Amino acid sequence: MSDKIPVTVLTGYLGAGKTTLLNRILSEPHGKKYAVIVNEFGEIGIDNDLVVGADEEVFEMNNGCICCTVRGDLIRILDGLLKRRGKFDGILVETTGLADPAPVAQTFFLDDTVGSRTALDAVVTVADAKWLRERLKDAPEAKNQIGFADIILLNKTDLVTPEELRDVEARIRAINPYARIYRSERCDVPVQSLLGQGAFDLQRILSIEPEFLAEDHSHDHDHHDHHHNGGLKHYHDEEMQSLSLKSEKPLDPEKFLPWINDLVAREGPKILRCKGILSFKDDPQRFVLQGVHMVLDGDHQREWKPDEKRESRLVFIGRELDAGAIEQGFLACAA
Repeated sequence: MSDKIPVTVLTGYLGAGKTTLLNRILSEPHGKKYAVIVNEFGEIGIDNDLVVGADEEVFEMNNGCICCTVRGDLIRILDGLLKRRGKFDGILVETTGLADPAPVAQTFFLDDTVGSRTALDAVVTVADAKWLRERLKDAPEAKNQIGFADIILLNKTDLVTPEELRDVEARIRAINPYARIYRSERCDVPVQSLLGQGAFDLQRILSIEPEFLAEDHSHDHDHHDHHHNGGLKHYHDEEMQSLSLKSEKPLDPEKFLPWINDLVAREGPKILRCKGILSFKDDPQRFVLQGVHMVLDGDHQREWKPDEKRESRLVFIGRELDAGAIEQGFLACAA
């Protein structure tokens, strides 16, 4: 898995700050080589002085990154990128502001050539701290983008009060308790914290238990040290659910794999994301699973470490999920 190029899918509502973020990646001297794939090059407003030389679709940047436009086929662009000389440290694919990131994310599971050379590393959602609450009321896409995210870049934090910021974070947590949240102004986060994070690896995500989030305090995983004593509101999002399952017993892959395949085939439209790290019986390696709607991807990852607790963890984010039935089905897969 490690020799695959990590791919980050970038989504976020119009005006949340994606362009700012893309320009940072394409122009800052971070010493990495990234390929950034955008939907419409013209709209992105990339500073032409940074562009070294361009064929029709691929623009080379002064800092060694390149920018391409997808006017048609993502697979074709990716194929072209993978044939280019020089290895990329990562590929970033931007989706349009209203788009559902699912089809883009699924591309990396479905196409064999692309799938064998790249791995979906994370879905990053840029959210506007000031406007997100309004958007969550009136725009289902905004809620989907939060539900899909592995990492949420909560941008424009300088435009809200500390209370508003806590409130918007609590609303995000109600939809997606597992995403890592970075607070930013003008998307000023280190590129490395977004790309190549193995965010689907769940280890850090799963250490954040929803029960822990329900306690009366706030925490986030970046370098801002702030503790609020009490007063944190908790929201329960009626429409979105998250479900976290755990089994101490090893699973039987002959039971588990058909069960999960059947579940996503039936309930796929309701499941935004599912992810898991699974311990199969008589198997020295961790099995990592991730899914977007009906498309699942699973792979052996690495050996379980001697000091690691071997347990299976599976999380779902979706709508109208029958939590009881899903949990029962999962526990029935024990070897």
